[in-house]
Amino acid sequence: MSAVKSGSLGVLCAAFAFGVGVAHGQDATHSVKLMTPETALKAAQAALGQCRKDGYQVAVAVVDRSGVTQVVLRDRYAGPHTVGMAVDKAWTAVTFRTPTADIAKATEPGMPQSGIRNRPRVAAVAGGQPIEAGGALVGGIGISGAPRGDIDDVCAKAGIDAVRDSLEF
Repeated sequence: MSAVKSGSLGVLCAAFAFGVGVAHGQDATHSVKLMTPETALKAAQAALGQCRKDGYQVAVAVVDRSGVTQVVLRDRYAGPHTVGMAVDKAWTAVTFRTPTADIAKATEPGMPQSGIRNRPRVAAVAGGQPIEAGGALVGGIGISGAPRGDIDDVCAKAGIDAVRDSLEF
């Protein structure tokens, strides 16, 4: 019986030593890529330019990977509500790592995730896009003010396209 106990104890000690070795081998920190304010501004300006070209007065917001607002641009005649909505669309896209049009579909009444719409700041309407580079989330962009969310999405994608080459890593 003592041979079984000592054998089990040996396995337990080996497992513990292996586990401790793995825990000590992990880094205590990790690095992330962040968009510069200049990159966020360039994306916002390109999105605003696309909407202007298409005849729409909008607000554009770009947030970082944590959802913190980096840039907000509001065209002269964009409604006062568009600023907050653009920020919330960008925040929602980053928070859920999903375009807001997809969130709108997934949270329709009767769907299992419909309760998400009741959370503060969630904008379950098209016009918000996550910004990814090299497979990593680096931010989000939200547009508000065009007559439909799919038009807001066109402008958001133009903003992302304007900075895509500088973000790839």
